[in-house]
Amino acid sequence: MLSKTAEYALRAVACMGSRTGEPISADVLAEQTKVPRRYLTRVLQDLAASGLVTSRPGPGGGYELSRPTDSLTILDVVNTVDPIQRIKDCPLGLKSHTDLCPLHKELDQAYAATEKAFANVTIKSLVESASPIIPLCES
Repeated sequence: MLSKTAEYALRAVACMGSRTGEPISADVLAEQTKVPRRYLTRVLQDLAASGLVTSRPGPGGGYELSRPTDSLTILDVVNTVDPIQRIKDCPLGLKSHTDLCPLHKELDQAYAATEKAFANVTIKSLVESASPIIPLCES
């Protein structure tokens, strides 16, 4: 359901969220999240362009979240890099379908439920989970 880009962005954000206040280099992020460095750089650029992360060049620089983890949700990250595509009109372009048919209505409701679920999960709740496993990040 999620694109590779959205998955990679979530891995990077979760990893940065577990280390707030300290920038992480793209090399370290790539190693810890198991995301190919070249692909990760593009994802980080998208996240930075949207304002979700900031980057600092030079020694001691790197990437870090620009918003507190308690106000940043999975949906924020997904919508930044590859938004969930809701169904607003008949995908077949059928003129007689002035409303969504039962199939596409059900699919759109599932997408809406996914958006709602993602909007209710903060990065803070992921990284401060009681689980000893750090999400999407090698410890």
